[in-house]
Amino acid sequence: MVDKQLADKIPTFERGRGNGQADQGVSITNWSALMGRGGARQFGEILAIILVAVVMIGGAEGLLRGLNVPQYVMPPPSAIAVAFYTDFQFIWEHLLHTLVELSAGYVLGAVIGLILAAVITQFPFIEKIVAPYILMLITMPMLALVPLLILRFGFGYEPRIIAVALASGPMVMINSATGFRRVDLAKIALARSFGASTFQIFLKIRVPMALPMIVVGLMIGAIFGLLTAVGAEMVGGGFGLGNRLTTFSSMIQMPQFFAVILILSFLGILIYVIFFLIGKKWASWQA
Repeated sequence: MVDKQLADKIPTFERGRGNGQADQGVSITNWSALMGRGGARQFGEILAIILVAVVMIGGAEGLLRGLNVPQYVMPPPSAIAVAFYTDFQFIWEHLLHTLVELSAGYVLGAVIGLILAAVITQFPFIEKIVAPYILMLITMPMLALVPLLILRFGFGYEPRIIAVALASGPMVMINSATGFRRVDLAKIALARSFGASTFQIFLKIRVPMALPMIVVGLMIGAIFGLLTAVGAEMVGGGFGLGNRLTTFSSMIQMPQFFAVILILSFLGILIYVIFFLIGKKWASWQA
């Protein structure tokens, strides 16, 4: 059991209690309507979500058509849906390029971030050395580095992967390090009294109790990585969803432009849902 004071500080991914109470955990919002157990309440929530979507989409469609807004200014949802269906075969290849950049850069940044978080937790002196550079990476716009990376590595995957790693790694490191530190000192003292080594304490106590913060850091890092990947594609290169955004906007093909925006929104939601489920699976034991 985690004491109340510690539980107030560490976010948790709680499982459903099964008694009608809503889940409470690390989330932008409560996803019980989409991920909870079946029942009248969940059905009502899903129905409400669908109705709100229908009202918003239908209202936008009617308003834009009623005001005769040109498609090059703001296309109606129906035009965006048609563009999504007809042009997806041409966007698909660019989507794969973006996923490759995001996956490679994110894995690289997340691994380095987790290692640095573990190191600075165990060796505070190293934290004093690397902290200014980490803060510099967080506050520095990564897109400003993309032209320099392109000059060095060309217009291939390399500059975009590096930019994604630099954007996602610090987010993973900061959240993971925060989780590693928020550990009940009484548990560590008890483990040391039984002769546990520093590595055993880190592996058996710090890591499990830091899992909620680690998952949150991984989720934030993935979202930042996606935004950076798209931005890097817009700055330079002839492929990727960011390049499609630049191309469609320059050709005033706004239905196709918003179709790509829709795909990126789906990717962001998918990232959130994946890490939410991972959190419920692997970081809900504290609940």
